[in-house]
Parts: sequence; structure tokens; C-alpha cells
Amino acid sequence: MPEPALDELISQLAKKINTLREKGRLQQRGGERIRARGGGDKDKLTTADRVLATVLYLRKIGTHDLLAQRFGVNTSTLTRAVHQVQPLLAEHDCTIPPSTARFRTPADITAFLANSSPTKIKPAC
Repeated sequence: MPEPALDELISQLAKKINTLREKGRLQQRGGERIRARGGGDKDKLTTADRVLATVLYLRKIGTHDLLAQRFGVNTSTLTRAVHQVQPLLAEHDCTIPPSTARFRTPADITAFLANSSPTKIKPAC
């Protein structure tokens, strides 16, 4: 997916993702927030990272463990991000075709990128 198409997708989904996350937090807390917005731990994945991780997961680029390692999170954080973003992609009629490339380690990704030329992928959204 070209970078401008990914940027457009992120901007379309950002507000919905943030709304869904706040709704989930409200339900988890059982009421309104006590601390001001921005208080507490910072999110491990930005909204852009959530969308990118979901796109890479749907492209089947690598294992769950590899993607989690690349984003610096554990697999449960990655799984939550994918489960939040995937329905939103479906709402936007955005289908992500699987890739033919598969990676198991970060070294595999580095070697692939070093030996490949940029390819153009037609966005499916």
C-alpha cells in the first residue's frame, strides 16, 4: 500500500479508533474518568501504529510474535489493536490482500528490504 494511501486510511479511521478505545475504557472503569485526559500511562501504540500493524497482520507479512516485536509491544497488545481496527477496515470496504512474502525474524525483513526494489501495490480501499 503506498504511503499516501496508508496516510489517508489512518486519517479516516483515527477518530473512530479513539472513540472506540475511550468507550471501552469507560466500560472497563464503570464510569467517567477521574483523572484528566492524558493522565496515567501512555499508549504503547499510536493510532497510526494500530492501523499499520493491522494492515501488516492482514497482509500476513509475519507471525504475531514478529509483528509485536517490531512494534515493541507484547502479542496481547498487538491482538487488541488488530481486533479494534479490523472491523473499521471492513466498514470502509477496505480489503487487504495477503502478501506472498513471509518473514519469521527481524533479520528476514532486513534482508528482504536490502535485496528488493520498491513495488507498487494498488490500494484496495
